[in-house]
Amino acid sequence: MSEYDTSVPSPLAWKKYYSEQSQRCQDSRIKAFYEAGVVEPSTPLSNVPFVALDFETTGLNAQDHSIVSAGLVPFTLARIHCRKASHFIVKPRQKLLSESVTIHGITHSDVKEAPDLDDILHEFLPKLAQQVVVVHYRQIERDFLNLALLARIKEQLYFPVIDTMTLEQHILKKQQGVIASLLKRQSPLSLRLPDIRERYGLPRYHLHHAMTDALATAELLQAQIAHHFDESTPISQLWC
Repeated sequence: MSEYDTSVPSPLAWKKYYSEQSQRCQDSRIKAFYEAGVVEPSTPLSNVPFVALDFETTGLNAQDHSIVSAGLVPFTLARIHCRKASHFIVKPRQKLLSESVTIHGITHSDVKEAPDLDDILHEFLPKLAQQVVVVHYRQIERDFLNLALLARIKEQLYFPVIDTMTLEQHILKKQQGVIASLLKRQSPLSLRLPDIRERYGLPRYHLHHAMTDALATAELLQAQIAHHFDESTPISQLWC
């Protein structure tokens, strides 16, 4: 892969990719992540260990903006492990913009003494290892983390994710024949996290706190699978 290659393996090729990357990478923390391995593609959803991941950032462009906080919530289809949830605030390399402060509420004083992302990797990465990462809009979490690591330690980090936004797009596309007449009368259904949750009868949470949004994403995936998939479905059919 080139320095800024954003291609990812096919759904069935992640195990090979992890093995190859564990041999290539030099940073011990990244090496340990890859050496821990990846869930077998044939694993049924009911047996998969998930971790919902959310970042708050200084903007939406991974090339120009930075991570300011991360929330992680481990879960399975049967249970969300709130006591094992984690929240990190990190110092961005760019100055906080007033627009982003208004959105996520993390201020200059919050990040003044915060560690750099590089300083928390030893704690952060093991929370992702051997889990299937669940996000809402993968271009934020996977791309921001990958580019942040390239900038700091010249290493790439890719992993399979389930993207609840993409999953909902596919669900709506399959339902298109049933709801076609409705969509002709109304604007397309929103793919924003709170709007999708509302369609599943899930409660509204305060937006733009990384750990709360991670929790909201975990609950959404549970609902999506309960409504549209069999728990025996192999994980390779949902991740990308």
